[in-house]
Amino acid sequence: MRSGRAEVRRELPLAAHEAWDLLTDVHNHARWVPLTRVDAPQRLTLGDAFTAWTGPFARAGLPGFADRMVVDRFDPPTTTSPGRATFRKLGPVLLGTAEVIVVPEGEACVVRWVEDVHVRGLPRRLTDPVLRRALGAMLRLVLRRVHAELDAR
Repeated sequence: MRSGRAEVRRELPLAAHEAWDLLTDVHNHARWVPLTRVDAPQRLTLGDAFTAWTGPFARAGLPGFADRMVVDRFDPPTTTSPGRATFRKLGPVLLGTAEVIVVPEGEACVVRWVEDVHVRGLPRRLTDPVLRRALGAMLRLVLRRVHAELDAR
């Protein structure tokens, strides 16, 4: 694992195509990522840009920390192969990628969520250890919330 990369895996009790639809609809991320709202087209496709806003009043519609992204890859899973969505971060502060990989496992699936992010203008050797821990904690929380939401259905 490279120093700035955070990766979390979790099995979900959904077929891969259902998990794909749930996780790649970035509007759902506002339910799982603390203090975040997402401004995005209704249905994302390859090349679409969107912004996630994070901050104490972001969900109320006020500005916060902008995380601008573009969809670089959007390959849904099949019954035998994983799906992979790659979102390239455009700044203004965070650069790098976020990936959601959905691997079919019979009636369920395994989700791998990978963030490889760095801060624009700062040396990676200084920021990577902090980002890796913070992003890892956030990703664990997000996938825990997704799983809890599915359990509540």
